[in-house]
Amino acid sequence: MEKETEYREISDQEIKILRENGCSCDDWSRVKVKEGFIADRVRDARLSGEIRLGIFRRQVVFAGNLARPSGIYSATLHDCTVEDDAYIHQVKNYIANYRVGRDAVIECVDTLAVDGVSRFGNGTRVSVLTEDGARAVPIFNELSAHAAYLITFYRHRPALIANMQRLIDDYTARVASSRGVIGEGARLSGCRVILNVNVGPGAVVEGACRLEEGTINSSPGDPAYVGPGVIARHFITTSGSSVSDSSVIAHCFVGQGTILGKQYSAEHSIFAANCQGFHGEACSIFAGPYTVSHHKSTLLIAAYFAFLNAGSGSNQSNHMYKLGPIHQGVIERGSKTASDSYILWPAKIGAFSLVMGRHYRNLDTSDMPFSYIIENTDESYLAPGVNLRSIGTVRDVQKWPLRDRRREERPLDSIIFNMLSPYSVQKMIRGRAILGELERASGRTSEYYMFNSAKITHRALQRGRYLYRLGIVKFLGNGIVNRLATAAFTSEEEMRQVLAPGEGIKGGEGEWVDVAGLMTPKEEVTRLIEGIEEGRVASLERVNDTFRAWKENYPAWTWNWTVSRLKSEVGIDVATVTVARVEEFIREWRDAVVALDRMMHEDARKEFALKARVGFGIDGEEESDFGNVRGEFDNHPTVKNILDHIDRKNNLFQTIANKLKQIKPCAE
Repeated sequence: MEKETEYREISDQEIKILRENGCSCDDWSRVKVKEGFIADRVRDARLSGEIRLGIFRRQVVFAGNLARPSGIYSATLHDCTVEDDAYIHQVKNYIANYRVGRDAVIECVDTLAVDGVSRFGNGTRVSVLTEDGARAVPIFNELSAHAAYLITFYRHRPALIANMQRLIDDYTARVASSRGVIGEGARLSGCRVILNVNVGPGAVVEGACRLEEGTINSSPGDPAYVGPGVIARHFITTSGSSVSDSSVIAHCFVGQGTILGKQYSAEHSIFAANCQGFHGEACSIFAGPYTVSHHKSTLLIAAYFAFLNAGSGSNQSNHMYKLGPIHQGVIERGSKTASDSYILWPAKIGAFSLVMGRHYRNLDTSDMPFSYIIENTDESYLAPGVNLRSIGTVRDVQKWPLRDRRREERPLDSIIFNMLSPYSVQKMIRGRAILGELERASGRTSEYYMFNSAKITHRALQRGRYLYRLGIVKFLGNGIVNRLATAAFTSEEEMRQVLAPGEGIKGGEGEWVDVAGLMTPKEEVTRLIEGIEEGRVASLERVNDTFRAWKENYPAWTWNWTVSRLKSEVGIDVATVTVARVEEFIREWRDAVVALDRMMHEDARKEFALKARVGFGIDGEEESDFGNVRGEFDNHPTVKNILDHIDRKNNLFQTIANKLKQIKPCAE
């Protein structure tokens, strides 16, 4: 940003040239320029108020390799600074109270102005989950999904909320200004009205209809985009985000890498990193990372989601026409809603679940992850654990990191992608125990069992317990084999040292939570909250740094948790475990991994069944058409990956088993 001392009084000769170029000014004494200012690069301009003009020397290149000289042409400017080599052309009304950055382009814009003191969207209260504002989150430029999560869900800690509000208020006071900024290299073209909006470096804004009270955060390496027809009020968008195609947003935060387009409508909603919203509507939602809605008839309302794939026609109800829209829902990470699904809030859906049909009872399946929730004759049926054997679940988890569109070195959201984690496995442990208790309480001859307004058939209960056991053993075994595979040990005692917890980072043995995509021990969340409440964590930067530290500590905390569950779930105490017991358990691990992979293999085979070929070979040659489009089952990349995974795990088991056979047990 240029300093005031870089500018000098405009000379009489420069004023003469400007007038000859069709320029006018109420008071030329208030116009200052940089040394080297080229007056011939300003034409048909009307200037008023305090004006600062840089040096216009370079050519600006547009699409089609069209080059134009930088400068100001056919525009009215009031109280503006235009930095070096910016290009302003065809401003229909005026630009008022803006600093236009170096190399920025403003072309064919009707009005660009700051009216009074603005906070540019910072401090806007976004009423997520409940439309009455009881969980309102004040948004700001550096808002992470995890900070928003604490503000949203920890209302039982009023000191936390008050101190977070104070920190955000301090931040918004610092960014408040009567002058807006168009960042270096930003490009605005074909826009109508832009009022009280800051535009970050490198951002592209083209064809927007009306932008009001907001910030378009951006960086040259990860530019933000606002496209044709967009109407946005009281908003903040972030680097790498895109809002386009006549989308309408109000009181919204749009996270890094998030795309809203194709007439999407969103109000009072927060979108974390890498979300997608097309065609449909969002109202009072907290969309955690990778929440995706692609369909015109889909409504997401009054709920928290993360890693969600919403099917066409999915919708929910957040009030019962009594005390208003006060009910809320939670759909935990990795879940899907099938076409035309419906959920009556309040409800809570467990992680990695599939919701099919219409559900009119207030479900809580949070302790039954990886489940199907299916409607049958107006009843909700729960099939626990069956998504553990679904190839679609694994495919989703594998594609998330590959679809990370963020390019910032320090992204706002710290995301853990793992499907099996202390967070999901603790739920499987609880789910398995609940299923066992249901069977004991109702008897093994029961046709079905009731669990939080959902029915579980006897067969589904038995299958769920089996699948949860496989998932638990797979996760715990993964921890052991990964450590033994990469470590050197020649004795039983050295093996125990390899398996010992710690690594200089303690904690993690207790309950875990998913803080909007960042899985972490609950005790760490409590520690941060207490630090904010007591004033020890006294800046928003320190809050976000803590979230980044949680991600870095995830592997060590995960192993600490694994060690404690090895003891409680499979009877392995790493401090005293024998070689024979480790070998026995990794054999059980190998069998669990292979069993789940075989189930996924058969699940993938369904895509090649005869009924999957309907619609192929429209004029005959069905088999040939299907083969050329889908390929052969055995050669499909996903199928081959499953078989390769089985081979790798078998080989890994054999490698570790051979290492174990080389060592001798400790003397008694």
